[in-house]
Amino acid sequence: MVIDVLKTCYDPEIPTNIYDLGLIYEIKIDDEANVHTKMTLTSPSCPVAGTLPPEVEAKIRNIQGVNSSKVEVTWEPPWSRDMMNEEAKFELGML
Repeated sequence: MVIDVLKTCYDPEIPTNIYDLGLIYEIKIDDEANVHTKMTLTSPSCPVAGTLPPEVEAKIRNIQGVNSSKVEVTWEPPWSRDMMNEEAKFELGML
């Protein structure tokens, strides 16, 4: 369900969801249904750097059964186009 929700979040500069773009590095769910998501952005100067992580956090928190949601933004490793899955590359005409 978390991945389904992540696929509803978009980087406005690239018309593909953040999961398929490869911006999600890690999802951990503990026994109390607390979700910790480690993600990055396409660049440190991304215009949604202040709004996208809280949006992701809130959408995950709103999943039925989730106790809490925490998003950690990391810059290591830096995002590159190679991190996109095949579906994203196809959508963006890169295949």
